[in-house]
Amino acid sequence: MSSQEVASGKVTRDKYRSFLHDEADTTLWRHGGPPTYDDVNKLFEEGRTKEWPKGSLEEIVQNAIKSWEMELSHKTRLKDFKTINPEKFKLFVNGREGLSAEETLRLGSYNALLKSSLPEKLKYYKADEETFESSHEAFRSAFPRGFAWEVIKVYTGPPEIAFKFRHWGFSEGPFKGHAPTGKLVEFYGLGTLKVDESLKVEEAEVYYDPADLVGDLLSGTHLDDKSQTSQGCSFSK
Repeated sequence: MSSQEVASGKVTRDKYRSFLHDEADTTLWRHGGPPTYDDVNKLFEEGRTKEWPKGSLEEIVQNAIKSWEMELSHKTRLKDFKTINPEKFKLFVNGREGLSAEETLRLGSYNALLKSSLPEKLKYYKADEETFESSHEAFRSAFPRGFAWEVIKVYTGPPEIAFKFRHWGFSEGPFKGHAPTGKLVEFYGLGTLKVDESLKVEEAEVYYDPADLVGDLLSGTHLDDKSQTSQGCSFSK
């Protein structure tokens, strides 16, 4: 998005992120203004398994999580968040100890989701050594067209929402010294949201296999070794 678009307010409304352009002038954006999602929206529309009816619980949950990811990636202050209750929010990933809203914002979505308690030598992605910026740059490089997310099924409604999701993209850029494979990278997972009366999230819990994501990204040829046509990662899925 250009600086002219930000200054003039001529930004196309995003149909999947309800809060993206209904913002106060005081909102602080990480990159100077609200982001655009044209590329990943196109990827999503071309690759989703189902288009949910407008107003359905599935569509509401899907758009709410897309809006939360947008806020987490592009807003710098919790007080500007509209999707969560910052004072109560906790994020639990694969049974690990919960992260507060402040901790999640500091780490960023990728580091929060890939943080691991494995021994150091077994970590295929070292979230503790990544910053918010470096983690986002790594995955932005790996997925130039974006990393799409969709709800597959919603099992229960509020105040405790249980759902199944799919996350996917195409390995079309380098990742951590490994060449892109051009292949589809995807994983499925389960999640729950505990929401308050205004549907702001107080607790989010996610379960998935990180190997389905990082294992595929590390399967390409190592860019430092031109003599090999392919080199698998040391982590076996």
